[in-house]
Amino acid sequence: MADSPNCDLESLSPLQLFERVTEQGEKVRALKAGKAPKDEIDAAVRMLLSLKLSYKTTTGQDYQAGLPPKDLVLINNGTAKEEDEDLVDPWNVQTSNAKGVDYDKLIVRFGSSKIDTDLINRIERATGQKPHHFLRRGIFFSHRDMDQILDAYENKKSFYLYTGRGPSSQAMHVGHLIPFLFTKWLQEVFDVPLVIQLTDDEKYLWKDMTTEKAYEYAKENAKDIIACGFDINKTFIFSDLDYLGASTGFYKNIVKVQKHVTFNQVKGIFGFTDSDCIGKISFPAIQAAPSFSSSFPQIFNGKDNIQCLIPCAIDQDPYFRMTRDVAPRIGQPKPALLHSVFFPALQGAQTKMSASDPNSSIFLTDTPKQIKTKINKHAFSGGRDTIEEHRKYGGNCDVDVSFMYLTFFLEDDDRLEQLKQAYTSGELLTGELKKVLIETMQPLVAAHQERRKQVTDEIVKQFMTPRKLAFEF
Repeated sequence: MADSPNCDLESLSPLQLFERVTEQGEKVRALKAGKAPKDEIDAAVRMLLSLKLSYKTTTGQDYQAGLPPKDLVLINNGTAKEEDEDLVDPWNVQTSNAKGVDYDKLIVRFGSSKIDTDLINRIERATGQKPHHFLRRGIFFSHRDMDQILDAYENKKSFYLYTGRGPSSQAMHVGHLIPFLFTKWLQEVFDVPLVIQLTDDEKYLWKDMTTEKAYEYAKENAKDIIACGFDINKTFIFSDLDYLGASTGFYKNIVKVQKHVTFNQVKGIFGFTDSDCIGKISFPAIQAAPSFSSSFPQIFNGKDNIQCLIPCAIDQDPYFRMTRDVAPRIGQPKPALLHSVFFPALQGAQTKMSASDPNSSIFLTDTPKQIKTKINKHAFSGGRDTIEEHRKYGGNCDVDVSFMYLTFFLEDDDRLEQLKQAYTSGELLTGELKKVLIETMQPLVAAHQERRKQVTDEIVKQFMTPRKLAFEF
């Protein structure tokens, strides 16, 4: 979009306007730092003031760097009002819709970009590989700057991957595998380094547990992550409680981020209150730091200009909107992101699962019998009340959890489409669809358990030891 006061700002959402003001502010800073001609700087400043005025007119709020607007919608008379939206933040996901969160609306609210067919085709051309079914089926549906990552890759410039896990319990469920399965595919097709952050410090701050227990969970979760098949020569897994004190580069980046985010901003972004402990308030800087290659001098040879790509569920996006706002001000490239949808609870897509509720999902420790019982007893059905009605009217795949789970874990596109058509037409009954899911999940979990048995404490230690990976920088 051109930087012109004449562009149509009225069509932009509050978050899009916020992004425009932020980008223009960065441009003004860059022009001043580069000692650009005065008339060029003056024009950029005028554009910035015009954007800020449009932002205030639209939202009723003054622009504050790093503090996105509240979720607002424009109504016919041009004033703003609160809309009854889905609740999505790093700790809560709630919707009243049985289909789950409205992700198209979320893209608009968060100001990200939809992963469209053109981008998927470009990924296929760049890698020479068929796109992962998570991409083909819209499971990863939104992005920030993936086009820049592809530009760099096509010009033989490297990047790296960063994802993470908050170890809140010893056992992970199948939904936790989604970002790791996709990250593993990305690492293989692009052949790049990967860092995986285990935020045991976060769990200590938010949960009722000791630091020792949080670290123990981190190491146990690392075994499940390693069992996904990551290459030890290309992957560094680290615990915040362990690594933060061992890396001066990591801590320096935390401090830089902390200096550039105010208490008021972090309250606005994350909803912290005056009653929250200062550990929570400072934690977002810790999750931001792995976005910068200088946090890992042993991997990147001290270079601070390697761009990062972060695959994650979209509820983590507030951390990285903050990070992307700060990055240019501390001389770092903005991280790019790929956002996934939420994995539904067995009881329905209205909320994401809880590790504290054993019946909310299929856990990686479940036996074949437990998997069968959970699916048959708890998986929300999109079928009709009677067999006669189901045969006549068919089932609803949009709300049926068994079909949703198959969308994630059944790789055969043709088979998935056959099941959809049969269930929608009424030919396939709910019990029969659940049987397909049981037959899909039992061997998948069993195979994961066998791989995990091979992951010893020594292997975990090797993955978590700071070291040079199989790349030259």
